[in-house]
Amino acid sequence: MLTKTLKTAPVMLALTAAPAFAENRIDTQLPSAPELAAYGDMPVGVRQLEMVNPGQIDILAIDPAAPKPDTLPTYDRPLTVEMWYPAVAGEEGDTTLKAYLRDGTTEVTLQGRAVRDAAPAASDAAYPLVLISHGYPGNRFLLSHLAENIASKGYVVASIDHTDSTYRTQAAFGSTLVNRSLDQLFVLEEMAKMSADGGDFAGLYDANNTGLIGYSMGGYGAIITAGGGVTQASVEYGWGGPHGTLGIHLAGSDTHNALPDARIKTAVAFGPWGMNTGFWDAEGLGGIKIPMLFIAGSQDDVSLYENGVRAIWENASALPHALLTYENGGHNAGAPMPAPAESYYDNADKGFNISEHYTDPVWDTARMNNIAQHFVTAWMDRELKGDADKGAYLELTENSNDGVWSMNEDGTQKEDHTYWKGFAEGTAKGLRYEVKSGE
Repeated sequence: MLTKTLKTAPVMLALTAAPAFAENRIDTQLPSAPELAAYGDMPVGVRQLEMVNPGQIDILAIDPAAPKPDTLPTYDRPLTVEMWYPAVAGEEGDTTLKAYLRDGTTEVTLQGRAVRDAAPAASDAAYPLVLISHGYPGNRFLLSHLAENIASKGYVVASIDHTDSTYRTQAAFGSTLVNRSLDQLFVLEEMAKMSADGGDFAGLYDANNTGLIGYSMGGYGAIITAGGGVTQASVEYGWGGPHGTLGIHLAGSDTHNALPDARIKTAVAFGPWGMNTGFWDAEGLGGIKIPMLFIAGSQDDVSLYENGVRAIWENASALPHALLTYENGGHNAGAPMPAPAESYYDNADKGFNISEHYTDPVWDTARMNNIAQHFVTAWMDRELKGDADKGAYLELTENSNDGVWSMNEDGTQKEDHTYWKGFAEGTAKGLRYEVKSGE
């Protein structure tokens, strides 16, 4: 995400001192969680991978104030990836994750269900692959609640630490603008090789059947990867890619036209950034080649809503794109994991309470996570697994508050029942789901 710097009132002392017993769970399932948020039947394993993308433009070595060099500097770009996957039953071991907070200095322990380095569970049919791309700054654990959840339902998930864009490596924004989509596609290629080359994960997943999930700047990258091209104006921004390096993603350019990868079948973008700063227009967004689910808060003050995420959805290409809106939710709607207990403190250097990076002023984070898990499961199952039955969870009355609960005594629906499928009575509130089929 792109973080808005705020100064908040001090929080209670009980929250500022992280309790020694804090579990920081990423797997919370509230009683109000919709049906498809529930974990699947498969145990989950998790493993750390290290990748290096050779010969990439070294954005940080380019001085935007100096003349453009005759030859752009390059370097071998390192990327750390966390991989969640279906594991064999009965595996025991460490189920914690070590992650840094938004402050970039505090390391905390997260508690989930995935067993570190568990043996993968083979399947008659290879699992779909899903890539996850965090915000600016972020890290590969920010959406760990979603990664672990869908892995339990028969997906292999690769969540990327984007160099120059993590809490520990945050650097010039131009690197994120230029590299985000390139990182996503490189990790796809490396994952494809790993599945094909043998070893523990040989044949476990099908990289030719891949979905992409991005949050904020990860959503920006997902749009580019899906075929959306940026504007000429954004290529020329002095604070963007130095010396026109963002031009590789310019709408209509040869480099961008060659970018989309047919192995990626669909994408989900939480609060995608860029419409609010002129990176997108109808021409560029018309290049999107795959169906996308956009997820946003109606009060997003980072990517914006009416003139931000909603405008992206409205201008996207003629495909069945959908928009899920958390009414009165902010930029953190659905994507970040619950705030770790250690994050509840005012950081003088950052100028805000670190917990704000994860929380929402209105919505409970676990509640938002459960709703996101439900919709992402339905969307990916339909698009990647060809599960037509999941379409019923995506054919909804537009405003959840308008849904009518009308059931017979035997549990069957009456003709006037229009309540959101998968939500228990009284729980489908404050949400909107719209589908734009295109022209």
